[in-house]
Amino acid sequence: MSKWFQTVVTVAPVGAEVEVGGAAGFIDQVKHPSWWDENVAPPRIGGEIHVVVLDADREPPRMTHCNGHRDRRAAVRRSERLEPQSQGQGSG
Repeated sequence: MSKWFQTVVTVAPVGAEVEVGGAAGFIDQVKHPSWWDENVAPPRIGGEIHVVVLDADREPPRMTHCNGHRDRRAAVRRSERLEPQSQGQGSG
């Protein structure tokens, strides 16, 4: 999973389509904080938002803009870097 700044290209009642480097992605309305917090502005066409890819295998890939998802992904990436690459190597 990767983090990017993406440009909002379409906004609909069900979510927003975003684009980065010619690649499209989709943010479901519940994956944007404006769905949960009336003080957060909804996505706007032409706006740039920071997203995390949740499911790159779907077409278009599914993304999130929620802080909790971004924080959780950052924690996973940190733990992946700390895990040994292989176990039992060099013993014998």
